[in-house]
Amino acid sequence: MTGGAGFIGSAVVRLAVARGHEVINLDALTYAACLDNVASVAESPAYTFERADIRDRAALDRIFAAHQPDTVMHLAAESHVDRSIDAPGTFIETNVNGTYHLLEAARAYWDGKGRPEGFRFHHISTDEVYGTLGAEGQFTEDTPYAPNSPYSASKAASDHLVRAWHETYGLPVVLTNCSNNYGPFHFPEKLIPVVILKALAGEPIPVYGKGENVRDWLYVEDHADALLLVLEKGALGRSYNIGGENEARNIDLVRMICAILDEKRPGATAYADQVTFVTDRPGHDLRYAIDPSRIRTELGWRPSVTLEQGLEKTVQWYLDNEDWWRALQARDGVGQRLGKTA
Repeated sequence: MTGGAGFIGSAVVRLAVARGHEVINLDALTYAACLDNVASVAESPAYTFERADIRDRAALDRIFAAHQPDTVMHLAAESHVDRSIDAPGTFIETNVNGTYHLLEAARAYWDGKGRPEGFRFHHISTDEVYGTLGAEGQFTEDTPYAPNSPYSASKAASDHLVRAWHETYGLPVVLTNCSNNYGPFHFPEKLIPVVILKALAGEPIPVYGKGENVRDWLYVEDHADALLLVLEKGALGRSYNIGGENEARNIDLVRMICAILDEKRPGATAYADQVTFVTDRPGHDLRYAIDPSRIRTELGWRPSVTLEQGLEKTVQWYLDNEDWWRALQARDGVGQRLGKTA
């Protein structure tokens, strides 16, 4: 697995090990990665860590040869839209070139093993590749790609590479595109942890524009469950949209978090009083929403956690794990407004 020290990747690592799978976690440990995310499984005989960059083909070849994996789950990616506005080159290097090198290393390994039937390359992507929706409609797996940020464009490119390696070289792949994830170990530059941590610090809680942008929120542990299911049972060459079936406007989401904090750690005033509307993100997509019919119909999967339940779990986790998030707040760019200009 690539990116297993990140937010979504670490959730997959923890669940996979818990289910008895042997996991090789390949991660470059960039600013958003944290080995504390997988500390609970670090001593397991089923877990191995390899520090490597997916852009380093020699390292990839060495790791394939040493560990002889029967599947690849590719989660390593630069993922913060605001950072992609300020430094798009990093996103092209990792998400496009890195995916290319990983595909080539996987193909060489698969060919060298005699093309075993059970091998799978699972590419994990985002619903942002589809662009933006109006007030109605949902993304399906057949929605045309129309990415609007350097981040989503780089992920769209990587999706296309994976499909091409399947069609041209026969590499056995499955793809998934997910909605916005949230939950424990979410890096503190993303919206939900920003709201929690700004509220607790007594600082202004920044909300882009008027807070009317809509996202479909997927609890990360539900996502990990879906990813392992697609890896095992997904049809080759097929893509699956994974959604939380929990749409919310950003401003409503922020107010829900504030209300949970009011109950769990009441302050002198309501936390919602700290909400401050700030200049919108350039090219900010209005609405994302996923039609999850394919994964529900073909694989029998649905999310198990409602937005209300997931937010309560997430807020409680941040309250209980202050040492984890405080250690990350000194990392480059955390706590700063990025991506203000285009």
